[in-house]
Amino acid sequence: MYLKSIDRNETNKANFTVASDAAEFEKAVQGAYLKNKKDVYIPGFRKGKAPRQVIEGMYGREVFYQDAMDELAPDAYTFGVKEGELRVVGQPRITDVQVTDDRCVEYTFDVTLYPVPVLGQYKGIEAYKKQETVSEEAVDEEIRGIQKRNARMLNVDRPAEMGDTVDIDFDGFLNGERFEGGKAEGHSLELGSNAFVPGFEEQLVGMKAGDEKDINITFPENYTEELAGKDVVFHVKVNEVSAPEYPELDDEFAKDVSEFDTFEEYKDDVRSGLQKKLDDEAEKAFKDTLVRKACEAMQVEIPAVMVEEKIDEFLYNYASQFGMKAGDMSRAELLKLFGMNEDSVNYMIRPSAEAQVKTDLMLEAVAKAENIDPDEAELEAYWEKVAKNVGATVEDAKRYLSEEFVKLELMRDKALDLLVANAVATDKPEEPKAEAAAEEAEKPAEEKPKAKKTRKPKAAKPAEPKAEEAEAAPAVEEKAE
Repeated sequence: MYLKSIDRNETNKANFTVASDAAEFEKAVQGAYLKNKKDVYIPGFRKGKAPRQVIEGMYGREVFYQDAMDELAPDAYTFGVKEGELRVVGQPRITDVQVTDDRCVEYTFDVTLYPVPVLGQYKGIEAYKKQETVSEEAVDEEIRGIQKRNARMLNVDRPAEMGDTVDIDFDGFLNGERFEGGKAEGHSLELGSNAFVPGFEEQLVGMKAGDEKDINITFPENYTEELAGKDVVFHVKVNEVSAPEYPELDDEFAKDVSEFDTFEEYKDDVRSGLQKKLDDEAEKAFKDTLVRKACEAMQVEIPAVMVEEKIDEFLYNYASQFGMKAGDMSRAELLKLFGMNEDSVNYMIRPSAEAQVKTDLMLEAVAKAENIDPDEAELEAYWEKVAKNVGATVEDAKRYLSEEFVKLELMRDKALDLLVANAVATDKPEEPKAEAAAEEAEKPAEEKPKAKKTRKPKAAKPAEPKAEEAEAAPAVEEKAE
């Protein structure tokens, strides 16, 4: 084979022509004959035994050409990409294929090229970095939450208070008639949890075990159609009242919930953990701002196919988090599985996909500009880390993640580190851009979504690395004439 021509005819587009020699084409034709002869019947020969010359004499010399061209197309495409030193994205398109008089076959491919960004400023970027010290109130609140989770519930012989848990039977009536879903026995309810419709829990305060009474409730307007806005009566009986008994915040508590021997040591550790969380959040926000500004300063035309592929990647990764084997599923099938459509994609996923593609391009361009090239030791450390995280061998990690993929990931990581190392952190928050503020002010007020309706009387509570995908080889789209 040889690369006959190549033309980068517009931004991120190219076409090239690859020609095979006569010997390669003859070999492919012979292979097509051997593959198909078993299905050919020629009078005077047993089925599948007719010589190639006889079949070609009856059906024409070109009878096996199409299969032969289909067979050669992937190799021709791969050869052209390599010889032309092209970095392509998406699937190629064969715009022309023909057999020449000297029995060579020529393919012309249209491809989308990986974009080449023009970097703007990426060193010395100023960005706000929040400096915040965790408060003692936050430390105490965190410990109180842990104390509450370790509380024991004890039955009490007194009227119920907010914060208590009551065991109740209830029976609901609308216009004197029981309604569906309005009856339960032995139901446990924490007063103040807002698990029931407004007004229900408050009217249980003051009741003791054995007490019964009728509670009047008006259902919210956004409830199920049968009950929305309706006045109902619940007959309630309290079976038990229980209250939490909280453990003392002392050394014994520290020993029970941590590895520390004293409460002060435990409290210091909680404080350190909360401080680290604040610092990590601030660092992430700082990096996000640097990336955004560097992307805004960059000039690049992103091929639509790159965004579409990133959207598919997001969908497949999301499916894999739920243990779904979505490798052979189409986007339409995945969206159906998730109860989504293309409008959902455009609203929920596309902006993130576009931002991620642009970020990757920027970081790769920085890595190239700074001659960042991970060495063998860094590659091995990456594979070892992945293997450890997923409980696999290093060899498995290498089979799953190609060297090219790992090198690209490391280049991006090191490029981001370079942005951070050369950035200027400020203590002044960034003010919103005037254009963005104006656009936001011009937006019409959006109607808040209504709560999902239900038939139940209680309201619902509010509730690492990817494998590189191999490029599919092209199939011949046009038949030889």
